[in-house]
Amino acid sequence: MKSLVKFFAAATAMAVATVAQAADFKPAVIYDMGGKFDKSFNEGVYNGIKRFTDETGVEVMEFEVTNETQREQAMQRMVQRGATVVLGVGFAQADAISKVASENPDKLFSIIDVNWLDHPNLRQYAFKEHEGSYLVGIAAAMASKTGTVGFVGGMDIPLIRAFACGYVQGAKSANADVNVIQNMTGTTPSAWNDPAKGGELTRAQIDRGADVVYQAAGGTGVGVISAAADAGKMSIGVDSNQNHMAPGSVLTSMLKRVDVAAYQTMKDAMSGDFETGVRNLGLAEEGVGWALDEHNAALITDEMKAAMDAASAAIVAGEVSVHDYRSDNNCPM
Repeated sequence: MKSLVKFFAAATAMAVATVAQAADFKPAVIYDMGGKFDKSFNEGVYNGIKRFTDETGVEVMEFEVTNETQREQAMQRMVQRGATVVLGVGFAQADAISKVASENPDKLFSIIDVNWLDHPNLRQYAFKEHEGSYLVGIAAAMASKTGTVGFVGGMDIPLIRAFACGYVQGAKSANADVNVIQNMTGTTPSAWNDPAKGGELTRAQIDRGADVVYQAAGGTGVGVISAAADAGKMSIGVDSNQNHMAPGSVLTSMLKRVDVAAYQTMKDAMSGDFETGVRNLGLAEEGVGWALDEHNAALITDEMKAAMDAASAAIVAGEVSVHDYRSDNNCPM
């Protein structure tokens, strides 16, 4: 009887401690330009946050950046409101999170698309976007009837060049003679949220013969997908599964699992298992991939799926190395 009493007393104490820990836990996320419903990068993070809240019942404080000066201010404000962990979305928040993390060593911080900072209270997520882009490049080249495919990037930075370079390598591996047209939307953060420009660039590529256009452009990509569908051509989505945005027209989507990064950040911080440092996520870590569902099943042939699966296995095994543009600011193709 005494042992039973002790058991229930210990269990009760543990439950009380868990509740207290949850009560003290205050997570926050800072979405970047384009907003949390950009149907792409930010929305992928939002999906991870929503999953965390749905599972735990813990609300996450949120802020959506609309201009560059807000990033640091938003982080400082979250800390002032009692945030115990702050997630920054995107490389553009690197300077802000570096400063705020150094000033608040008793708080936890995490950031996506950054791997160069050094703080003992910071977790960083970097992705091998070039590997996932290689796979959808194979699909594009195999699906193309004209032998010309396109790429529309958002802001012209090495990260987006890495998407493009991986795509070119994959396309060339499937068809050495394929022509790949590339355009970037702009050189400022507004390039992430300009659907009209995305549509304009897509129509221009289609006029030059492109019948499959891959976009890595945030909210701008909505215009790419719409323009391709309107012209009876195919597009390729990015970050989140965007196949549903134009069923039968979106060939596939290159998945970048920022939702997993967001979810893991919050779960680990809440449980006390938050490890800092850099996490690099590629095909081997299931951090990138491609989407197959009811919206594009009719577009993906058995041959295309087999080719992408074989390439993925070869990359994971180290038999195929996809060049990362960011390693030398160069694309060998």
